[in-house]
Amino acid sequence: MIDQSLMSDMLSPFWVSIKLACVTTLCLLLFATPIAYWLAKPSRIRAIGRLKVLLMGIIAMPLVLPPTVIGFYLLLLLSPSVGIGKWLSEHNISPLIFTFEGLVIGSIIYSLPFYIQPVYAQFLRIPQSVTEVAHLLEPSRMRRFMKVALPQARVGIILGSLVSFAHTIGEFGVVLMIGGSISGETKVVSIAIYEQVEALNYEAAHMMSGILIVMGVVMVALIASVSRISQRP
Repeated sequence: MIDQSLMSDMLSPFWVSIKLACVTTLCLLLFATPIAYWLAKPSRIRAIGRLKVLLMGIIAMPLVLPPTVIGFYLLLLLSPSVGIGKWLSEHNISPLIFTFEGLVIGSIIYSLPFYIQPVYAQFLRIPQSVTEVAHLLEPSRMRRFMKVALPQARVGIILGSLVSFAHTIGEFGVVLMIGGSISGETKVVSIAIYEQVEALNYEAAHMMSGILIVMGVVMVALIASVSRISQRP
């Protein structure tokens, strides 16, 4: 039987995980969608075309690197002695490591390819005829993006959001390296399960894992449904 205090300790990591996934997905929607659109647009300048290929490779790095490697270098980058962390320290700004804000930055980086790729693919599928008509009728680039490109890529945006949300909920290595395990602040559900197993409290670990499995099944069903829609001609 799980007592009241343990139940509270179990609910807090779920809340942190869901909050982290929501904030990360919202940030990706706002910042990564224009990046995917720019990457998908054909360029007549060869140097820009090569730059886009290079950026696509950099964005895809989290797909092949172990999360602990990404987390390790982000930890160094955000630490007060080097990189961004040093700059923040010199300007009397609070450090980002072992904070929720630091977790969000790490989550955005390692979830970026999971969002960019389906959105990028959907932008590529916009017919050339639609793009040409949009150029004739609407001189403003921003309005063409908002009124033509975004509606055409909505299925990819929904799919990318679902995949990014699900990926963030289950991430372990990066969040452990950057955020540690501060209850109510940075302890996400994957870390809480690991700690319960270490403490030989298998009942709590089973319960939290079971909830994650149910959430995973729901997310996979949603992703499969949206993928089927995106494959329609």
